[in-house]
Amino acid sequence: MALDKIFGGKRELDEGEFLELDHAGAPNIDAIPIRIAQVNDYGDIDMVQRALREGNIVFAKIKTLKEKDMSELKRAIERLRKTVTALNGDIAGVDENYIIATPSFARVDRSQSQSL
Repeated sequence: MALDKIFGGKRELDEGEFLELDHAGAPNIDAIPIRIAQVNDYGDIDMVQRALREGNIVFAKIKTLKEKDMSELKRAIERLRKTVTALNGDIAGVDENYIIATPSFARVDRSQSQSL
């Protein structure tokens, strides 16, 4: 592999030879926090809203509330949707039993996914 194209050098690496890269120029990116939540009743949405306002992505299981009371689930999702909208974030259903909500720095990719 020619180093002049990648690193501006003139020397080619021999087979089995390694090149050390300096990581000092790499950007320092903090980890993006993802919170896992269980929404068992309408009141649990407070916890999800708080986590979003703190800048977390929230992956929430809604199955219990869905099985218990569908009208409460709809109210909870609508309340959460308003919070996400106010934060310029995003919200989407994942399967029938989960939702993901994000603050403004993240978006949910809704394109048709292929096997990873």
